[in-house]
Amino acid sequence: MASTGVNVLRYSALGAGIFYGMYHQAKLSSAAKLAAINREYEHKQQLIEKAKAEYSKSKSPASAKTESGGIIRDPNDSRFDLEAYLNVVDAENL
Repeated sequence: MASTGVNVLRYSALGAGIFYGMYHQAKLSSAAKLAAINREYEHKQQLIEKAKAEYSKSKSPASAKTESGGIIRDPNDSRFDLEAYLNVVDAENL
């Protein structure tokens, strides 16, 4: 039979291994949960961006854009770009 000291050492190592395993498993599962939450958040962000693009595409007035270049010529439009408009007018006058 093994001596008492060896048995104490064995059971101490067994207990330490069990506690380390529990700690490591908790660490891995929390990292997996965090990764799943981040993936879900990024998926929602992509869906929101796609919806915004589709909404802006469907709500943009077709009459405000020209056939060449897509420059908005209406100065009351919030997306009006003066520099781009002046470049187009300059190119038309040449």
